[in-house]
Amino acid sequence: MQTASYWHRESDGRIVCDLCPHACRIAEGGHGLCRVREARGGQLIAAGYGRVSSLQMDPIEKKPLYHFHPGREILSVGGWGCNLRCVFCQNWSISQRTVRDSACLPPAELVRQARDMGSVGIAYTYNEPLIGIEYVLDCAKLAREAGLVNVLVTNGYIQPAPAADLLPFIDAANVDLKSMGDAFYRKHCGGSLAP
Repeated sequence: MQTASYWHRESDGRIVCDLCPHACRIAEGGHGLCRVREARGGQLIAAGYGRVSSLQMDPIEKKPLYHFHPGREILSVGGWGCNLRCVFCQNWSISQRTVRDSACLPPAELVRQARDMGSVGIAYTYNEPLIGIEYVLDCAKLAREAGLVNVLVTNGYIQPAPAADLLPFIDAANVDLKSMGDAFYRKHCGGSLAP
């Protein structure tokens, strides 16, 4: 089990996740809204660490990035869960559930596969990669050392401190803004616009 980053314990024993603006208060044995950050043994566990739902080569334009390594393919990896609940999600089958017994892909193996496939890098995508920031950060550091680029496809729903830790290792990002209205975010996405 991988201990999560970005959390603290309150005086009542509950764990508070400090990764995203939801600031989930999690009782022992429970999980946050994302379903992959769990309170176990008095600490927060990154239960989705390395658990892969999707892995495939994609044209980089599918991210969609059109002026970043155009015409190249990138190894895309996705996990499980999300910190939003968009009613229109095209990947709801992986973003709105968690499969605990899915294959675990260690960071070094993901980077090796990207290199062996001739990928320009790794795209963290399909579900919300930020809820698995520990895995993304470990992979991104190894990918950078191997001369590969890191691409983040995200809803951007993260607190400033964890974002500041991750962004130096990201070469390109697509932040999916769902709406310019807070009411839309609250009604259709289970979040708020400001963060």
